[in-house]
Amino acid sequence: MKLISWNLLHREGAAVGEVAHLIETEQPDAVLMQEVTAEFDALPRLVGGSYSRTPLPGRRHGLAIWTRKATSSPPNIVTLPAGAVVRRIALIADLGPFSVGNVHLSHSQLLNRKQLRHVAEHLPAHAAVLGDYNLVGPPLLPGFQDVGPRAPTHRMSDILPLRLDRCVIRGLICQETAVLDRAGSDHHPIMVRLTRAADPQPRARGARPFIAKAVLLARQNAGRFRRP
Repeated sequence: MKLISWNLLHREGAAVGEVAHLIETEQPDAVLMQEVTAEFDALPRLVGGSYSRTPLPGRRHGLAIWTRKATSSPPNIVTLPAGAVVRRIALIADLGPFSVGNVHLSHSQLLNRKQLRHVAEHLPAHAAVLGDYNLVGPPLLPGFQDVGPRAPTHRMSDILPLRLDRCVIRGLICQETAVLDRAGSDHHPIMVRLTRAADPQPRARGARPFIAKAVLLARQNAGRFRRP
């Protein structure tokens, strides 16, 4: 599945027409958006598909997920550990082959990693988490692999390049990544193409072939060399 994540910048950022153009150009299966306002509720009228938006508590902007095909159920809203200023949530959607979490994490480098671990606790074995991590350095999320593009996606104060927009996966394989044009936003969208990894073959209950064979050989040798 081809996924795109984009922080739209809720003040004078990307417009709904620019998101529609991105969808028409890139043909993704899903777009995960951060800093989304009511303006973007018009997106399904422009490009079809299914769309769900949830503001952050007490804010005019929040998270939204657009999918080309309707999901089996609305995204699940997960409340994240709160920071001193902004209360955060995550949206988790079941895309069929795997689930995806949409996040816009806090700026604190301890808190945003704690929030990421909290999201992971609500995800199945095959899952991805995309969004604006506000993270510097590795995510330090056990069981997940950081597979997003390595190029910067944002310039702090238009000077310092940072890779804030990330993708981590569990039980999936990443086949392609890209950083796309940022249009009116201060963040570049990221694109990843993911497929579900094969489930490991379950071992038969109680089957330990190597150990069983070793025990059998030991018993045979013991009988062969037993004193008369």
